[in-house]
Amino acid sequence: MNDMIPAWIDDVLTPVEKLEVHIKGLKHKAVSVFVMRGQKVLIQKRASVKYHTPGLWANTCCTHPLWDEAPLDCANRRLNDELGITGLSPVHRDRIEYRADVGNDLIEHEVVDIFVADAPADLGITMNPDEVEDIAWVDLGELTENARKTPEVYTPWLRIYLAEHMDRIFAELARA
Repeated sequence: MNDMIPAWIDDVLTPVEKLEVHIKGLKHKAVSVFVMRGQKVLIQKRASVKYHTPGLWANTCCTHPLWDEAPLDCANRRLNDELGITGLSPVHRDRIEYRADVGNDLIEHEVVDIFVADAPADLGITMNPDEVEDIAWVDLGELTENARKTPEVYTPWLRIYLAEHMDRIFAELARA
């Protein structure tokens, strides 16, 4: 069931092949993580080999959970799989549903558990070239502005998170 992800068909959670989910635009489970260092967020440029949104900048990592995988376990697994990051303590911030065209006649319709994790200054990062082409630490305010000015270089979901859900994801930063 490696390429099977939890998707809803007739309101029943069902394992469905990942590409089929995106072709049909089925609502499915997802996890997104933002790793922060103060006001800076770690973003990644998706590898050019990805079947959708290759070469676009996204949040630290995002994925679909395995069939019986808890969202927090999924967040930690993908931090390690994509960026070699271990030892963080992601905090669940919210669950967000969105639908977006991701190009090539593919649709993301996700119910996403959003996590934020604080990173130490000496955070070790080892990029998986099958997943990540580049990384950058960017001021959250600058990222939000840049995503508005040049949306074509950012994934649809990152643009949605920044434009519509900042307060739900980053409220704790405003109090810091």
